Amino acid sequence: MALLNFRRSDTARPEGASAEVEAFLKGFSIEVMPRTAEKIEDFRTLLPKGTRVYIAHIDGTPIEDMVATAKRLHAEGFPVMPHFPARIIADKATLADWIARYRGEADVRQALLLAGGVPQPVGEFATSMQLLETGLFGDFDRLHVAGHPEGNKDIDPDGSDRMVIEAARWKQAFAERTGATMAMATQFCFEAGPVIAWADRLAEAGIRLPIHIGVAGPAKLQTLLKFAIACGVGPSLRVLQKRAKDVTKLLLPFEPDAFIAELAAHKAANPAFGIEAVHFFPLGGIKTNATWAMEHGGASAVPAAEA
Repeated sequence: MALLNFRRSDTARPEGASAEVEAFLKGFSIEVMPRTAEKIEDFRTLLPKGTRVYIAHIDGTPIEDMVATAKRLHAEGFPVMPHFPARIIADKATLADWIARYRGEADVRQALLLAGGVPQPVGEFATSMQLLETGLFGDFDRLHVAGHPEGNKDIDPDGSDRMVIEAARWKQAFAERTGATMAMATQFCFEAGPVIAWADRLAEAGIRLPIHIGVAGPAKLQTLLKFAIACGVGPSLRVLQKRAKDVTKLLLPFEPDAFIAELAAHKAANPAFGIEAVHFFPLGGIKTNATWAMEHGGASAVPAAEA
C-alpha cells in the first residue's frame, strides 16, 4: 500500500468524506498496546503528525514495556497518553515510580486515569479519583478520565447512573479547583442516540468536561461482538446484534460510518454539544483503522500551519 500523504492542503477533502465528518474527526486519537505497537514499523506512515496515541495498560503488562512503547512513539513525534489503571497500581510509591519513568524516558505529559478492569484492587487504589488526590499528576499538561455513555454496572449495579454522575461531578470540581486540563474518554459505542442523550444528561447536570467519544474502528462483526460483550457495551450492542441476523452482511467488515455521521451531523447542528473529539479503538487492526480515518477526512488533524 502506498504511503498516505499527510501534507496535503486542508481544502483537499478525501473523496466521499463530508465536511461534517471531516470536522468531527479533526484531532482524533487512537489506542494501542505494546504488543500491537510492535507490529507497526513506523507510525509516521499511518497517522497524521500530532495524533494523540493512548497506550492501554492491561493487567500483567510490565511497566518496562509500557515505557518503551511510550519512548518509541515520542521519538516518532506523537504525544503519548498512557493509561494509569488504579486497581493494578500497588501504592503511591509505585505510582510515583511509573510517572518518573514516563517523564524521564519518554517526556510523557498526558495521562488517562481510570479504575481499571480488574475486580479487586491489588493495593490502596480503586478509583481514578484516588489517583488524582495523590497530587502526583499536578504538573501534567492534560488528564483524561473515563466516561460511561451507557452506564457502568460495576459502579451502579442497580442499572442507574447515580454514582457515575456523582463521580463525574467530583472530577468536574477537581478540574475547576486545580485548573487541570481534563476531558472524558469513553468506552466505544455503536449507536448515536444513547451517546447524544448521555452527553445532554451531563450538560444538564452541570458537567462540562469535554467528551472524547470512543469509536470501534473497522473490524469483523464477530470480533466486535466479542469485544463489546467483554467490555460491557450497553444498549448500542443491539446495532451489532441486528446486523448479525442479516446473513448478507455477516461476513462483511463493520465500519463506524453511520455512527460517526450521525454524531457529526448533531455536532454541526449543535456546536455546543459536549463531544470534542473521536477516540478510536482499532479492534480490527491499527493500519485498517488509520486508513479508514484518513479516507474519511482524518488527515485534517494536521494543523494548517504544518500542512
